[in-house]
Amino acid sequence: MTTGNAPTSENPSLTDEEVRTRLIRRSDMVPCKIAFIDCKMKGSDLKENYSLIGPGVTQSADQVVNLREPHGFSLGVAAMPPGVVNNLHVHYTAEVFMIFKGRWLFRWGANGNEGTVIGEPGDVLSIPTWIFRGFSNVGDDDGWIFSALGGDETGGLIWHPSILEQAAQHGLYLTKESVLVDTAAGAPMPPTDALLEPIDTATAESLRHYSPDEMRKRLVKVDDRKWSSRALLDSVLPGHRSEMAPVVGFGMMQDRDQEPAVTNPHGFSIEWLRIAPGEQVGKYMLDAKQVLIVFEGTAEVTLNDTGKEVSARVERQDLFSAPANTWRSIRAVGDVSLLIAVMTAGDEKKTITWAPEFVVAAAKAGFGIDHNGYVAPLRLLPFETRQAAAALIAAG
Repeated sequence: MTTGNAPTSENPSLTDEEVRTRLIRRSDMVPCKIAFIDCKMKGSDLKENYSLIGPGVTQSADQVVNLREPHGFSLGVAAMPPGVVNNLHVHYTAEVFMIFKGRWLFRWGANGNEGTVIGEPGDVLSIPTWIFRGFSNVGDDDGWIFSALGGDETGGLIWHPSILEQAAQHGLYLTKESVLVDTAAGAPMPPTDALLEPIDTATAESLRHYSPDEMRKRLVKVDDRKWSSRALLDSVLPGHRSEMAPVVGFGMMQDRDQEPAVTNPHGFSIEWLRIAPGEQVGKYMLDAKQVLIVFEGTAEVTLNDTGKEVSARVERQDLFSAPANTWRSIRAVGDVSLLIAVMTAGDEKKTITWAPEFVVAAAKAGFGIDHNGYVAPLRLLPFETRQAAAALIAAG
């Protein structure tokens, strides 16, 4: 019976201390106010940048990174008060915004005038690589966006030439190695041949153009989510009421009728996971690292095999990084439904290994996993699969 990669004695067990290092609470997150070259420009000087997993594209040596361990992607936060602007720049790797708080206007194009979209809490926007983009907090409250970048090495970014020019008026310069130099704070002025050369206007305007309709297809708003109540094998079991809605890439969804809205390679997938109060996703394992970002409710994440369990309580606005090949289960505690943005490394469809007790329970309920990794009626699966399920039931 196909359940994923078989567990081995090499599956790591985490200690309480190791679990704590992988739990990033809101109170652990440290802002940097001089992360980028536009940080002193009027209208952009109140930005805060957080690097939670991996360094991302920060240009400051003072940036605190909560978890430096490579994940195949970086995860950070842009926090901005109302009216504050993040200026035009280009990324080499995928950039995905998961809006936690605030009302945001995103713009793009060589001069930021090719179109705009509005994002609000719960919306997810994937902006294509190699186009200029910028965004502003156009709401009334302080805004907070979780921002994911593809790759452990992002290559940094390209600033619009006008931004480099304005930054120089405040004593800020970028070297060719993308090191931020603040001469107003006393740093020596780099030699001219050491400074980053801005791209020319013609090159900026030659980059690919995106229409508002094309960009809207890369914005998954709250009302666009397509939930599946049969997203996982254990969803068929009592006490396991969970739903998933795919957003970016191919994650761990086991409902064959569900497809993500954004399918081009990012280096990671993003799915929404919703668990009713008191319910859970049973013990499973992946061969990829997975980050759980709690948007609503409280999660109890339990790790390791039976008899070695350790747990982490992940509150709203916290996140937890689960290592590859480690057992974990997720329970919604409290009286509020749990809503998690699930990020999993890799572009391929993820293969779940379920703990044997859940494979047996699902088989007794008449369900199994087909050879493509999706939930299916057990009676329609090949004879050998049904025989294997019968043997598991007998052994259990």
